Amino acid sequence: MEKKDSRVPVYEREKDVLYIRLPREFDHFSARNMKVETEALIEAAGIKNIVFDFTRTEFMDSTGVGILLGRYKRMNFIGGAVYTWHVSTRIRRMLEVAGVTRLITELE
Repeated sequence: MEKKDSRVPVYEREKDVLYIRLPREFDHFSARNMKVETEALIEAAGIKNIVFDFTRTEFMDSTGVGILLGRYKRMNFIGGAVYTWHVSTRIRRMLEVAGVTRLITELE
């Protein structure tokens, strides 16, 4: 059985929703290809909503915040939405300070 690399995001699509299971560390390394990969999926699969799943995420830096805001702007432009899911208290606080929670809804 192949072991999944916990340093990279995992993409899953369900209809027009793209679920992105974020890695343990959502930083420059893990996010370096995310813009290109998500853009390709948005275009090819008709994605209208993105859900960032923070279940595995223990650390996020400003690169992660930038990715969230960039995908928010992109989805807003095409009439879609972005959501966060399973956000830890520590990361939620960072998102609050950065103003992300005013733009992106957290799913329960």
